[in-house]
Amino acid sequence: MDWQGRLRLGGGHDVDALATRFAAQGWLHIPDFLAGDSANALHQELRGRGDWRQVLTTSRGYVELDRPTRAAMAAEQARALDDAVYAQARTGFQYRYETIRVPDAPAERAASDDPLAAFATWLSGGEARDFLRVVTGAADIAFADAQATAYSPGDFLTGHDDRIAGKGRRAAYVLSLTPQWRLEWGGLLLFHGADGHIDHGLVPAFNSLNLFAVPAMHSVSEVSRAAAYRRYSITGWLRSGDA
Repeated sequence: MDWQGRLRLGGGHDVDALATRFAAQGWLHIPDFLAGDSANALHQELRGRGDWRQVLTTSRGYVELDRPTRAAMAAEQARALDDAVYAQARTGFQYRYETIRVPDAPAERAASDDPLAAFATWLSGGEARDFLRVVTGAADIAFADAQATAYSPGDFLTGHDDRIAGKGRRAAYVLSLTPQWRLEWGGLLLFHGADGHIDHGLVPAFNSLNLFAVPAMHSVSEVSRAAAYRRYSITGWLRSGDA
């Protein structure tokens, strides 16, 4: 499949109006981001992948687990890991979700037949990059890094602001790829106010792109056991400098 030729921006976006809103509020929700059936194709790609790796951190550091490793864990081991995840979340930064990463280097992306690499390449140039530069007001955006994420029931991401020196992060993005979602299922992108309350929250909406300036304190609320599906997305940062 020619993913590069298939990926196109959705029509009808008022770029100037979006840029004005982003400058005023520091975030945007853009529906119908991709044209045609490419969002559906990406969703089917993510659902069918078997190379997901669960990521989290504990008091001993970063942990990454593939699906066969998790399936082989004894019930007692799984409970102990679950307890460690929540213990860390009570007082510090914590996350748990599945990921498939995309290399940053253009040569590695070009050599890959992974549709996620094709998406990252498309977002990093041409009409997509031009659109994002104008909307965010960051004319120095050079490329987009990317990872696919899948949040299952119990998965979450606690508050952080994405600020890392030297990364050149101008804005963060989340492309939602779950066709059906209810607010009650959690998995909301939440923006934190200075008073400890929520400024605003965004519910996963299929084929929508959420953009926000870096730094911005935010989190992803825990996905409920009631959720009928995983919360799929492609997410990353729009960055200046070289990959």
